[in-house]
Amino acid sequence: MLAKPILYFFHDPMCSWCWGYRPVSDRLFRELPDTIRLKKIVGGLAPDSDQPMPPDLREKISAAWEIISQMLGTEFNFDFWSECEARRSTYPACRAVLAAGRQGNYDEMIDAIQRAYYLRAMNPSDIETLEVLAAELHLDLESFSIDIRSPEIESNLQEERGFSKRSPIDGFPSLVLEIDGVMSVVTRDYKDHRPSLEHISRLVSGP
Repeated sequence: MLAKPILYFFHDPMCSWCWGYRPVSDRLFRELPDTIRLKKIVGGLAPDSDQPMPPDLREKISAAWEIISQMLGTEFNFDFWSECEARRSTYPACRAVLAAGRQGNYDEMIDAIQRAYYLRAMNPSDIETLEVLAAELHLDLESFSIDIRSPEIESNLQEERGFSKRSPIDGFPSLVLEIDGVMSVVTRDYKDHRPSLEHISRLVSGP
């Protein structure tokens, strides 16, 4: 083995299945061996848009929340659909994660966005919401506001989107282990982190 294996986690902060997967992914990442490097990639589900979400898509996503809640016991605040003007636009939230990462708060911003969207009936498609979350995290708000609008963060997002498209994933969330340049999809279980850990161990051990 020439280099430290990398576990890539492909996600979007406004992906409802990523929210449902949080308890499992948190434990998986905590128990990941020190011999493996974790790298999180924001895939960007939906581009910038100022258009209201079409009714059929609203129903589809709301139904997905119901399914995830019933299947995994995940908490959702369905008031979002009556209190916010939903838009199919996740790039701003992805940029917020990258911008917060510049201040060492990548994971904290993911958590803040997910809780705002799924529990607090706030809309992370709005820059204003993301700036409120940045303030709540005690980030340097001026730097955050500049960064989230910067060409550099946009370039970073597009690079990560491109990497996601080139990787062997079927959507978000997804896990891929890279060993000496070879990418292997890792088993994903929404209820148990152990199958993923065991699969990673087998991949590292080799045939």
